[in-house]
Amino acid sequence: MSRFSNYDDRNRVENEGPYEGRDLPRTLYGFLSSTAERFPERPAISFQLLSGASDPAVTLSWRELHQRVTETANLFRSLGIGPTDTVAYLMPNCIETPIVLLAGATAGIVNPINPLLDAEQIAGILRETKAKVLVTLKAFPKTDVAQKAAEAVAAAPDVTHVLEVDLNRYLRGAKRFIVPLIRPKVKTRHHARVLDFEAATSGRKHTRLEFDDPQQDRVAAYFHTGGTTGTPKVAQHKYSGMIYNGWLGATLLFRETDVLMCPLPLFHVFAAYPVLMSCIASGAHVVMPTPAGYRGEGVFDNFWKLIARWQCSFLITVPTAIAALMQRPVDADVSSLRTAISGSAPLPIELYNRFKAATGVEIAEGYGLTEATCLVSCNPVDGMKKVGSVGIPLPYTHVRILRHDDAGNVHSCGIDEVGEICIANPGVFPGSTYTEADKNHDLFAEDIYLRTGDLGRLDADGYLWITGRAKDLIIRGGHNIDPAEIEEALLGHPAVAFAGAIGQPDSFAGELPCAYVELVAGAEVGMDELMEYAREHIHERAAIPKHIETLPELPKTAVGKIFKPDLRRLAIRRVYDAALEGTGAHVVEVVDDRKRGLVARLGRDGQVDEQAVTRTLGEFTRPWEWIQDHRSEKA
Repeated sequence: MSRFSNYDDRNRVENEGPYEGRDLPRTLYGFLSSTAERFPERPAISFQLLSGASDPAVTLSWRELHQRVTETANLFRSLGIGPTDTVAYLMPNCIETPIVLLAGATAGIVNPINPLLDAEQIAGILRETKAKVLVTLKAFPKTDVAQKAAEAVAAAPDVTHVLEVDLNRYLRGAKRFIVPLIRPKVKTRHHARVLDFEAATSGRKHTRLEFDDPQQDRVAAYFHTGGTTGTPKVAQHKYSGMIYNGWLGATLLFRETDVLMCPLPLFHVFAAYPVLMSCIASGAHVVMPTPAGYRGEGVFDNFWKLIARWQCSFLITVPTAIAALMQRPVDADVSSLRTAISGSAPLPIELYNRFKAATGVEIAEGYGLTEATCLVSCNPVDGMKKVGSVGIPLPYTHVRILRHDDAGNVHSCGIDEVGEICIANPGVFPGSTYTEADKNHDLFAEDIYLRTGDLGRLDADGYLWITGRAKDLIIRGGHNIDPAEIEEALLGHPAVAFAGAIGQPDSFAGELPCAYVELVAGAEVGMDELMEYAREHIHERAAIPKHIETLPELPKTAVGKIFKPDLRRLAIRRVYDAALEGTGAHVVEVVDDRKRGLVARLGRDGQVDEQAVTRTLGEFTRPWEWIQDHRSEKA
């Protein structure tokens, strides 16, 4: 196993030879088959329906997982799924979820869908991917997944079969007999044939595929981006990109004796690729606590006991989950834990420090995106971590910081110069990132480098820093929100002339949506009325603004476009001043720093509790500094 401690280690791996020359499986089924042959009896996947440290759990060995994937792929093929046909799944985490992911990509193209989306969005994705088969939950207490699935399939005419997974099989004792009595009723208005997943798969051959698995690369997954209203963009992933993500994990991080605690959903690339594919490549064991993961009832309260139960060596997490964990005592022996790996949103420095102090474990922050099949960079697990950066570009990943001028010319940025992060690696699909051809226009620099839409810089040591977003998304706890959806909803109000939505800083979610509006001349409207209007007209709950404010006039560019950096300055000042209340400090100004993006500069109101200031602002991801001029001394 290679150590990954610095840039030299990264280069050493890359200098062993071209990635295309490595002896790696060509298909996902071959990838899984190799692991099942090497580690047939080692644990592969564990799942527990309830969160208690002694609650029942189900574990599959690599041999058993391979058998389940084989029979499920055979079922999909029997239902008319060929290499260019789509199997969608609308599922929380359970044993069946990774089985469907792997089997769907073996028989055809798998399409994971976020079950937190509304039925209209789900239907839009099913139509966009032309899904023929949908795997989802059978109606179950405390979840509306089955109800959403039925409504969505009614608006997705290509779906011919719905396969239902019954979570009741994971219950024990009296609960198992009670669920059928209280199971919610689902109105079915579609014409797809509904089958029981367990019964349908168990009737298929599990020892070998009943169809050819051509040893060639192809598109095998569709992952939708974000969760905004309307139909999200759908990214295409090939076998080569999936296997590349797994190869990275096995080469740089994991071995067969490792245990990964992963309470993240398998409809997201973070869990599907850096986690699941890395476990396949290395033979490591992944544990999924409750269908809802971190959102599951009792998961945070029992978390450290779960780490001890499974003797986890790696924790897969996100900043919002770390913040919640730090509100609870470390009440179990977590000495097995080697490293926490965090992604999806920037990690506040204070949160890193608190986690390390409480657990003795460091967090390695990384960067990836759906459009690149996932992984781009990571702070070295065994080496120098620059907290606030997203680490070193991974082997065979080439990062360029580019600036595009108004004439369409491309300029390379120097060390510490901010520009757009553009990447090339085996996970990037040049020219065909999205299923819709129109969405691929202007997406690549020099026809090779994916334009991520993120702004950033590379420092003198080669570490990548993200300083902002060119494409203006609001990222709430790793969940992408398109500000245009908020703006369009607010502009429907007769009193609103202009609306600008941005992400305001939040110590828990990283960002929360907020909106500034300019009213029609002579109009009057209360903020409570606007907020209620937003709740009624923004379909996705996560996109409803946390704060709405009226300005006499929104800042605009020379061509009349709303100038959002000024709105972000207002939001940073408002949020930080509220957080700093009682510390003796306040925000004097918010400046645009060439290296760090927007920086809050603080002044002192007489006696200042500097430790409280550092602790408070350390929970946010945006940079700040003290200002020493005469303005800082004014009350």
